[in-house]
Amino acid sequence: MELTYKKKNIYAVSDEAELKRISEYCEGYKQFLDNGKTEREAVAETVKMAEKAGYKPYTLGDKINKGDKLYYNNRGKSLFLLRAGTANITENGVRILVAHVDSPRLDLKQVPLYEKSDIAFLKTHYYGGIKKYHWLTIPLALHGVVMLKNGKKQIINIGEAENDPVFYITDLLPHLSQEINSKTIAEGFKAENLNIIIGGIPARGEDSDAVKKGVLQILNAKYSIIEEDFLSAELEAVPAAKAKDVGLDRAFIAAYGHDDSVCAYPEITATLQTETAQTVLTILADKEEIGSEGNTGMQCVIIDDILNEIAKSYGVNPAVVREHSMCISADVTAAFDPAFASAFEEMNVGLVNHGVTMNKFTGARGKSGSNDASAEFVGYLRGVFDKENVVWQTGELGRVDLGGGGTVAKYIAKNNIDTVDMGVPVLSMHAPYELISKADIYSAHKAFAAFIK
Repeated sequence: MELTYKKKNIYAVSDEAELKRISEYCEGYKQFLDNGKTEREAVAETVKMAEKAGYKPYTLGDKINKGDKLYYNNRGKSLFLLRAGTANITENGVRILVAHVDSPRLDLKQVPLYEKSDIAFLKTHYYGGIKKYHWLTIPLALHGVVMLKNGKKQIINIGEAENDPVFYITDLLPHLSQEINSKTIAEGFKAENLNIIIGGIPARGEDSDAVKKGVLQILNAKYSIIEEDFLSAELEAVPAAKAKDVGLDRAFIAAYGHDDSVCAYPEITATLQTETAQTVLTILADKEEIGSEGNTGMQCVIIDDILNEIAKSYGVNPAVVREHSMCISADVTAAFDPAFASAFEEMNVGLVNHGVTMNKFTGARGKSGSNDASAEFVGYLRGVFDKENVVWQTGELGRVDLGGGGTVAKYIAKNNIDTVDMGVPVLSMHAPYELISKADIYSAHKAFAAFIK
């Protein structure tokens, strides 16, 4: 009997066949990342995957039959995948997987377009927790929708195609940065200065705001947009870079949006590919980065509505179903970074290449704002993962009294559902270009598949 505990490096314990599976799996993930940089795009990409796997759209109030494969698309920004199983849901409940598909970014303000010094800019309002200086001098793309005055929805995606222009936020040259260098980061980098360059050629025959009007002429010719249409638009500036392998051995992937696509994708693949008698509800949520608010976030009652619809269709008590349900809140955690070792407690932090990481609790300081999973539920999952040979680990998000973070787990748990946080460790989390291990995302896929079996 092994009396001591030691984390396992997946690459060190995997055979050649497993290494090949890891590599092949991550090619699909990179495609998902590039096609789904925003919550709307991630939902649309998942709907394609689900329909290919035989899933049909669901409308609230429709009867759910055993064996059904359904999806509920909530306003194009969150998604529920449902596999109606044959197992007794009053005894087994529903297996729930939830991740979020929104990521930190720069949203355009409702009145964004202006001209100064013969340059046209777009004003932004940052979304989620960012370091503002990260967003200077990198190529940006614009994604989103514009609702025109005539009711037509115009889909925007500029900056991703090979010949597309990109957008840009300037920084001050080091020769003139002495004053900024003496300030704190918060003082030196102001949110109101995160303004995106969108144009520089003046419209002919215009005396005032000629560059702005030149930009509007282009927008109108290509997308039928007038300036007033920005009032009913949701446009997001995101990094224009594609997902790329990192390292000579290609062990890592750098990309925008690992938080939380690196958990969303494996829960999708686990759901679509795993044969199970359990009833499975897989959720892609919006608005996690700003507190899970609104009718597409996990504080919305829609999850109660869907669980109630499942119970009603099966002719059982929804309270009993919730009591016996279990959930993995699939959200990323901080990976140990030796360059910033003092930020972590090394015995209790996720290590890259050592598998998907369980955070028994999150929150801040004295576990404030956390769902703290029970020993019984963690013990149950240990058994499940051991049975399926899943390499996994535990961790916390930084040193006590230094770190902390919130997830959707507490919103699931308040429905009387056993819930635990579990996700892939990320380096440079919330940066425009984050880093993860290929082995860790494949470990997440295996863990989530084991959970719903």
